[in-house]
Amino acid sequence: MKVCVIGLGYIGLPTSAMFANAGLEVVGVDKKQAIVDALNRGEILIEEKGLAEFIKNVVASGHLRATTQIEPADAFIIAVPTPIMPDKSSDMRFVKSATEDVATVLKKGDLVVLESTSPVGTVDSLMLPILEATGLKAGRDFGLGHSPERVIPGNILYELVNNHRVAGGIDEESADRIVALYKSFVKGEIYKTNARTAELCKLSENTFRDVNIAFANELAKICEAEDINVWELIEICNKHPRVNIHQPGPGVGGHCIAVDPWFIVEKEPSLATLIRDSRNTNDSMPAHTASRAAKILEGVASPKVCILGVTYKPDVDDMRESPIITLAEILKGKGMDVAICDPHAAGKGRSVAGAAIVSDPLEAAAGSDLVILGVNHKQFKTLDFEALAKTVRTKNFFDTRNFADAQAAQAAGFAYYLLGR
Repeated sequence: MKVCVIGLGYIGLPTSAMFANAGLEVVGVDKKQAIVDALNRGEILIEEKGLAEFIKNVVASGHLRATTQIEPADAFIIAVPTPIMPDKSSDMRFVKSATEDVATVLKKGDLVVLESTSPVGTVDSLMLPILEATGLKAGRDFGLGHSPERVIPGNILYELVNNHRVAGGIDEESADRIVALYKSFVKGEIYKTNARTAELCKLSENTFRDVNIAFANELAKICEAEDINVWELIEICNKHPRVNIHQPGPGVGGHCIAVDPWFIVEKEPSLATLIRDSRNTNDSMPAHTASRAAKILEGVASPKVCILGVTYKPDVDDMRESPIITLAEILKGKGMDVAICDPHAAGKGRSVAGAAIVSDPLEAAAGSDLVILGVNHKQFKTLDFEALAKTVRTKNFFDTRNFADAQAAQAAGFAYYLLGR
């Protein structure tokens, strides 16, 4: 069986590798020549635990190769980006383009699966008409459906295999075929449903987390106003057997939690009021964090701020929708000089708020008046505060993740500030 995976990003690439490792013939398609060339050399351009060696092996086996042009296949997996526009509406041009490409080679007996997280109705309202314009009939001549991924960066290889997943077909036979395809490597349960339910299922899972985080962030603001430590509060609350409050922070990033709720709001704006309010609460946290930073720096002339961490979550290189980028831009807009340190994002030609990303905290913090811990990378758990104290201009440390060693910071002479306290 030949599988064509369209989109070789954080999901498409490891998914391609899993199908290849199962012995299928896999061709990965991506518009970026650099990604294609790297894959054909057995290399990758992203950071993901265990993936580099895994890719090297499956490419060497001959089961995986890459190209920039779609090819005929027995199954097509669409794993392209589905970003949001500035007005928070979905940008479906990549799904539309990929579907149009599939239509050029579609034949009887094929299976088309959308993995990209998308608004409800993407499969039956956007994809189906394009594919049926070929003269073939969905359900009769080819299978069609949605099977969203449920993985977390940093543990993708394990979760692709072991997590449960959903197979949503436009008819029962399509769902059965999706189950059979993914059973080639998935050990978790695969639950059959229709395509629309599968679409909303993925959106609802991430929206649940977003709403819970928004509650934690709102509690953090309340605790700051009431002189209470939100981290202690949440720890005690979570001792209750039926309570699981998530953690607050400087915002919510990533291509899932920060995006998916808007897909629900877009479809049902008059009904998704709690979802919209929660998303707005989480989107407000970079500005809230910047306001606290500005208060700490009151009276400091031409202040410099060093931010530790710029990815959207710890121990990955993924910067998509990172709230720390927004935080840095707000601080710069307030007239502050901003330096960025991130050991995972450095060395890749990236910059944030006009600042190059460096890997050394001491280099970034040199001459700064405030060090902000923005991402709880494991490298920052054991910061050398004594060395940091010698390079900064003013000893202020603002922990937005309740992660740094507060006692070590204070012992080195830093004034220690904590988000939510």
